Amino acid sequence: MKKLINDPADVVSEALLGMAAAHPDRLRVDHDHKIVYRAAGPREGKVGLVSGGGSGHEPMHGGFVGTGMLDAACAGEVFTSPVPDQMMAATKAVDGGAGVLHIVKNYTGDVMNFEMAAELAAADAGTEVKSVVTDDDVAVQDSLYTAGRRGVGVTVLLEKIVGAAAEEGRSLQECADLATQVNRAGRSMGMALTSCTVPSAGRPTFDLAEDEMEIGIGIHGEPGRERKPLAPAKDIAAMLVEPVLSDLGLSRGDGVIAFVNGMGGTPLIELYLMYHEVSQLLEGAGVSVARSLVGNYITSLEMAGCSVTLLRADDETVRLWDAPVNTPGLRWGA
Repeated sequence: MKKLINDPADVVSEALLGMAAAHPDRLRVDHDHKIVYRAAGPREGKVGLVSGGGSGHEPMHGGFVGTGMLDAACAGEVFTSPVPDQMMAATKAVDGGAGVLHIVKNYTGDVMNFEMAAELAAADAGTEVKSVVTDDDVAVQDSLYTAGRRGVGVTVLLEKIVGAAAEEGRSLQECADLATQVNRAGRSMGMALTSCTVPSAGRPTFDLAEDEMEIGIGIHGEPGRERKPLAPAKDIAAMLVEPVLSDLGLSRGDGVIAFVNGMGGTPLIELYLMYHEVSQLLEGAGVSVARSLVGNYITSLEMAGCSVTLLRADDETVRLWDAPVNTPGLRWGA
């Protein structure tokens, strides 16, 4: 294992120290609870947005805290859910009087712990909490970490779009309804060229031969649909796009936000090459791209590979996507 770390047990704590040092103008970090907050604190009358999950997926979620996205993010240990006490503390801290929305990826630990946190916050402080669970992965129905579909790339798009709506002053119910709508309108599919190595384990999560790839992996290195011989990018793009198009029911004339995401170890030159292939497939299907996003936004440590997310986009979705955002991981118009 070759990593830029000190002690494997301290990776998350020391990374949060680095985030606080790098972004003192944007972020405030509660190191006791491992929570990242907006530096300015809650805004009265604004719905608070809280997400979180295991670390190792950076910039998600702490890198998406800031104007136009999240108000707080809870960091678990690598690939391990945060605990309810973290989530409750974050929920209470960002409540500006309009309630709090939990954005939860569909992993068993995350769902269970966020549910407990919502109940605790309501009982302790009277905070009104609503939750939306993202489950956009079309690769598998159940996995090592989930009952049902996994929450992956749509989570990033949802945090941006609902974050913009919350900034506009929409109510908690309106934000929750929009989050549900966005989740239903998006689908994702991923693949891996290599495994990743969790620092505490010190060895790869799974083995892939030099001439193999895994289609349909999750963001924790979970097994996918099938292991196949390595193929050209054009063929890989088709393996990812076609199931998403089919599951989402897109047809000619529809528009999407197209998101090609790197898993952490794939350089941008390859991600842009993949985006070209994805865009060609969408053009062939008569699906127009309203907006695009390419880069490492929901990663799996140093795994080489990518995922494709398509989100059905109407004028309102695009308007909220274009709204200003100012976070360490995503920034424009602000």
